[in-house]
Amino acid sequence: MLKKKAIPFILFFTATLTLLGSGTNMENNKNSSKIESLLHQMTLEEKVGQLVQYSGTEPTGPTGETINVVEKIKKGKVGSLLNVIGIKKIRKMQNIAVKQSRLGIPLIFALDIIHGYKTIFPVPLAMASSWDMDAIEKASRIAAIEATASGIQWTFAPMVDIARDPRWGRIVEGAGSDPFLGAAVAKAQVKGFQGKNLAHAKTVLACAKHYIGYGASMAGRDYNNVDMSNRTLWEIYMPPFQAAIDAGVGTIMSSFNDINGIPMTGNKELLNIVLRNKLGFKGFVVSDWNSVAEMISHGYAENRYQAAERALDAGLDMDMVSDVYSQELAKLFKNKQITMEQIDNSVRKVLQAKFDVGLFADPFMYFNEKEGKPLVLKKKHRDASRDVAKKSIVLLKNDKNLLPLDKSIKTIALIGPLANNKKDLLGPWHAQGNSKPVVTIMQGIKKAVPNTKILYSKGCEINTANTDLFKEAVEAAKKADVIIAAVGEAKDMSAEAHSRADLDLPGVQKQLLKELKKTGKPIVVVLMNGRPLTINWTKNNIPAILETWFLGTEAGNAIADVLFGDYNPSGKLTVSFPHAVGQIPIFYNHRRVGRPHLGPDDENQFVSKYIDIPNDPLFPFGYGLSYTTFEYSDVNLSKKIITTEETITATVSITNTGKIKGKETAQLYIHDLYASVTQPIKKLIGFKQIILNPGETEKVSFNIKPSDLEMYNQAMEKVVEPGKFEVYIGTNSEDVKTAGFTVSEN
Repeated sequence: MLKKKAIPFILFFTATLTLLGSGTNMENNKNSSKIESLLHQMTLEEKVGQLVQYSGTEPTGPTGETINVVEKIKKGKVGSLLNVIGIKKIRKMQNIAVKQSRLGIPLIFALDIIHGYKTIFPVPLAMASSWDMDAIEKASRIAAIEATASGIQWTFAPMVDIARDPRWGRIVEGAGSDPFLGAAVAKAQVKGFQGKNLAHAKTVLACAKHYIGYGASMAGRDYNNVDMSNRTLWEIYMPPFQAAIDAGVGTIMSSFNDINGIPMTGNKELLNIVLRNKLGFKGFVVSDWNSVAEMISHGYAENRYQAAERALDAGLDMDMVSDVYSQELAKLFKNKQITMEQIDNSVRKVLQAKFDVGLFADPFMYFNEKEGKPLVLKKKHRDASRDVAKKSIVLLKNDKNLLPLDKSIKTIALIGPLANNKKDLLGPWHAQGNSKPVVTIMQGIKKAVPNTKILYSKGCEINTANTDLFKEAVEAAKKADVIIAAVGEAKDMSAEAHSRADLDLPGVQKQLLKELKKTGKPIVVVLMNGRPLTINWTKNNIPAILETWFLGTEAGNAIADVLFGDYNPSGKLTVSFPHAVGQIPIFYNHRRVGRPHLGPDDENQFVSKYIDIPNDPLFPFGYGLSYTTFEYSDVNLSKKIITTEETITATVSITNTGKIKGKETAQLYIHDLYASVTQPIKKLIGFKQIILNPGETEKVSFNIKPSDLEMYNQAMEKVVEPGKFEVYIGTNSEDVKTAGFTVSEN
């Protein structure tokens, strides 16, 4: 392609800004001619450059050499940078792109903003436990406001992988094990990040990841192979991606794993045919870190040249950091292994995204340092973090109503490696959050009960065998009215590359609890962790347990709100807790079997069961207690027989039978009893949250639409099959009320 002399293209677009409009939908059509004009001016090398992303300003190449990013930007050979921190650095790089490159095409700057930028919110698994989509959307909105105030335009979130295996470290980044709830959370996060108008300076381009099947890595080991049926892929793992696409997500990231033998980075069927044609995705696909080159390690590509060819042919638009596209695409084109049409298709999508976020209108719109600083860690952001944090806490056990603690309590023994800990409360993937503004449990308790004497002892480290501090902890416990034991994982024991085979409390923390138990004092365990743990001893021996996950900047205040009754806990688990690792994967929505185990009274030997532990989880999906109690009436159905095209309404009355106001999340499940393909014993299809005063009753109704009854038949077609159905409504996936209806032939 001939090199053409051209004025920086950004100047042309700035001049025509008034013609472009502000809404993304309107811009797409108007910008298409601008994009085509720009494509016509670009050289092959400049086109390839738009498909290249580097990390930082001095990245290294595949053999360890330093890549001169500045020179590459000047030559139009870079489309995006990630992990460039600070407005001054970002402005410098953007200035080079816009003013010193031939066409002045702006860069798009990216960062992993998973649960907050500076104001850190609870980890995603925790926020999902709130079941509060408005709060989750607000958290993503605030993260976008803070990130864009610091020069970031693109986040690699939300992670929408379904995860049924808590050994997998990245379970902490998602919404849990259920596709319906996962889809709802995905939608809320995309809406929060992208807002109503991506061209607005306080919205950030979202990226649904990791497409697809990453959460099903064999043995829960990160980066491992994935082998699953087409049915499981579509029924369980696709819905959150479809929801993100329907919500308008701008980008999608391909996953590290192979699926049924084909690495996702080069999986043409799933990346191109399924993602674009069936799911309707219109944005661009970015690889995960170095995953284009990693197809060589997979044994799917012989060398970088072949890896580039297979990735581009599959529909992978942008190469994250492997530098394979930069080195190989031009060669492939010259050797007629790929076409200009393929390159243009990918470049077109990247340019469209840059138009959508407003970079062509004003490439420096995100770099107002004076305006940006007040938007970070402001009080209303911290208040929102505290709000969703307290909603994310799950009360797992509360024998004899030990909680909430009386504020007049005289002495508390606060014990544990997480009791006065700031850094671990942030959780993994905490962007630019730092520990200084984090509120510890110690600080939160002191603020909540300033007249109470606090006896603090660390007790032990999180993950060592040292018991030297046990004696001090026990002595403090003996002097107290109640013990609050803050135990769990360190922040870096979950997330990417942090799979665990043993899910018990790490180190000697369980041993510490046993020593505290011997004092005879009442104990409240405050758990902090990024995954379900096998806490059998704790459940059987400790009277009160709060699952608090990693709650972020306002963790201590939120935990104190719940400990002392300023907030009645309302969180519900989004993933089951196993009795033992041997139960994994464990999930509520499993299919029926030919020899079912019918419960503890079933003495039949030849059924599907373990001989040493129950089949049921330690804590089931949807589980979470309150300081009050709720009573559900029987389920009332508007009809007993419907056609495949009719809607039916299921109603229950829920009564607050306790003494304080509380929030309840009523959950709706369905079961198709007899079908051409065996169905899950329960499938979540709806949930509603209500707040009830003591003695108050409210009717909760769910409209069950034909789409809620759909299943994939043997031909993998979505249909509603006539037959018998059961409806379950309750407080969790096991404690439900039941009614039945029939779907007849039309």
